[in-house]
Amino acid sequence: MQHFVWNINPILLEFGFLKIRWYGAMFATAFVFCYSMMQWVYQREGKDVEELDRLLWYTAIGTVLGARLAHVFIYDPAFYLAHPSKILAIWEGGLASHGANIGILLALYFYKRGTDYSYLWLLDRVAFPCAMGGCFIRIGNFFNSEILGTVTNQPWGIIFARVDDLPRHPVQLYEAFCYALIFFILLQVYKKTYDKPIRGLIFGLFTTLVFLVRIFLEFFKTEQAMYESDLPLTTGQLLSVPFVLVGIGFVIWSLINYRKAICQ
Repeated sequence: MQHFVWNINPILLEFGFLKIRWYGAMFATAFVFCYSMMQWVYQREGKDVEELDRLLWYTAIGTVLGARLAHVFIYDPAFYLAHPSKILAIWEGGLASHGANIGILLALYFYKRGTDYSYLWLLDRVAFPCAMGGCFIRIGNFFNSEILGTVTNQPWGIIFARVDDLPRHPVQLYEAFCYALIFFILLQVYKKTYDKPIRGLIFGLFTTLVFLVRIFLEFFKTEQAMYESDLPLTTGQLLSVPFVLVGIGFVIWSLINYRKAICQ
């Protein structure tokens, strides 16, 4: 069976010592998209659009710092403890989505302290653009030939020639598609609920759906953690379970509070 061979150079542009990678370009695209969506939200709801520059810096720092620290101390601690100078070398790869989510939550909390917005309002508004941001980042992983899928004989299996000659599930694209679908679902929920007294619903749905997808697709990924585990679940799945539980809790809590509000 002939499988598609993926052998693209991960470097998009090169100017002497300056190298722009596809992953970096997709990461930047994710932030540009999220910023544009938040402009639309702020204008739609009569908020101060000038506040978005500060929001961008807070979320960018929170995302990168949280994602990097999670990768360093959860997925490959032995390597980074032995080579501490590599901790800051994010251009070599190594960002964990679980840490990124925690970093964003903290960043939004500190950002909110300088505004009169409620924390839950912010979480709901930032959540659905972040889903599409995750889509762009997974496409960047595909260009980097990283976060590899397990070996498969299915006709849509892809050979990542920069890694080996085995056809694998293009799990990065599976995940990107799921995140895009979640974005469109949450966008519709936002349009129907933005002017209603319901807080935490979109954030809860985002957290539940994104990490359910993560748990399911981990079955088609090679293990990312650089250590052995006797548990039946991967590190990514174990980290995702608390997020799913928190997400379900927020959905239930928001619906109960909304029902109380409309019944008063």
